[in-house]
Amino acid sequence: MSGKIIGRDREQAELNRLYQSPTSEFLAVYGRRRVGKTFLIRTFFRQSLTFQLTGLANANLQQQLFNFHTALKEYDKRDQDVPIPENWMEAFQQLKELLIRSKQKKKVIFIDELPWLDTPRSFFISALEHFWNSWAAGRDDILLIVCGSAASWMINKLINNRGGLHNRITGRMKIQPFTLQETEAFLQAKRVVWDRYQILQLYMVMGGIPYYLNEVQPGKSAIQVIDEVCFSEYGLLRTEYSNLYTSLFKYSAHHQAIVEALGMKAKGLTREEIVSYAKVPNGGGTTKVLQELEESGFIRKYSNMDKVQRDAIFQLSDFYTLFYFRFIKKADNNKVNYWKTTIDKPAHRTWSGYAFEQVCLAHQQQIRKALGIDGIECSTYAWRSRTITDGAQIDLVMDRRDRVINLFEIKFSIAPFVIDKKYDEALRHKIAAFRYETQTNKSVFLSLLTTYGLKENAYSGHVQNSLTMDCLFL
Repeated sequence: MSGKIIGRDREQAELNRLYQSPTSEFLAVYGRRRVGKTFLIRTFFRQSLTFQLTGLANANLQQQLFNFHTALKEYDKRDQDVPIPENWMEAFQQLKELLIRSKQKKKVIFIDELPWLDTPRSFFISALEHFWNSWAAGRDDILLIVCGSAASWMINKLINNRGGLHNRITGRMKIQPFTLQETEAFLQAKRVVWDRYQILQLYMVMGGIPYYLNEVQPGKSAIQVIDEVCFSEYGLLRTEYSNLYTSLFKYSAHHQAIVEALGMKAKGLTREEIVSYAKVPNGGGTTKVLQELEESGFIRKYSNMDKVQRDAIFQLSDFYTLFYFRFIKKADNNKVNYWKTTIDKPAHRTWSGYAFEQVCLAHQQQIRKALGIDGIECSTYAWRSRTITDGAQIDLVMDRRDRVINLFEIKFSIAPFVIDKKYDEALRHKIAAFRYETQTNKSVFLSLLTTYGLKENAYSGHVQNSLTMDCLFL
């Protein structure tokens, strides 16, 4: 049934399971803008859709209903005189009649950009509840798939609905960005011939967002692509930020203030620090904004070893947003080959190190697989020294059930990484601080993850695990 879909193996298996289910199913699909939600559903089901509707942005009730009417006539070839519905209750009744006439074994309904249909005083949710609860849920041949990029709406009004749709969603699917492995396969399908270092460079700018990656054309280097897509006058990502958060969150001012604060603090901030730096209220509203940003994939939350929530660290994990604040927002866009001239400058080196750390944090399962511990129960967290003067921070700690703790140092370089005497002393200090403050009695392994591995010398023997960027492509 599926077409040319890169990766998404788990999602395709789930879609097939729901399609083959002996009962009616209600699936909510959500995820960040441009991540490929609509493409996945449309491509997987292709000609199997019984009905499809896409909500209109910034449209009123009458415009949405006319849009529904137009879509219905495309699928209902027998009754072209069906009137424009006056409200959503009538619209869903018309949809019900179309589905009853359908001869398809499983009737697949796909409603895209669902949040846009919920206009003020439209009673859209009430009509959707009635359609599902009074009719569709009692059958065995309905697969209703609803999708939306407005994560706050999808989570709060649909998935966590307290009314008639409470616990009625039978499946939820968060579409994640591509992994590096999927990105490599995507670029190969476009006949882009790059080594993994170039793919990594691009990923650090765009992340695994298919819509962005589609801008890559064969015959150009990663540096050329970044210059064109991010800094040229008509580059897609030059102006993407202005639409990104406003399209996802109805009131996005606090969301943007928080990601901007995190964008300037590479090592992350606690909630208390976010309130201070972003100048947002210290209340439940900010907690909700943080939850929405985390659920949408823009920020990452790390608890400490003791799982004390007030000490949890929030980091900006959206690659494009980070790159926007560090470079695009400040760029002289009239300068030819802007990105090429930035290479090897301090700002570029600082960003590269942090962005590579975020790539590694986004590929923890791949790291565990490379270590051979993917079958071992393992908790991950960040750690900050709280009591020792000149203490330390460790961005990735893997605390394993087999009584081993991996402390990861993550370094981006263009050649095998060299540990010198000064850095060796810093590593020893980190390990000592961690042992002292945590009082752990587990074995502590110093683990290094670099682009091209570790150069052996008098200090390299202290590293128990040395991994390269190749492990991130597993």
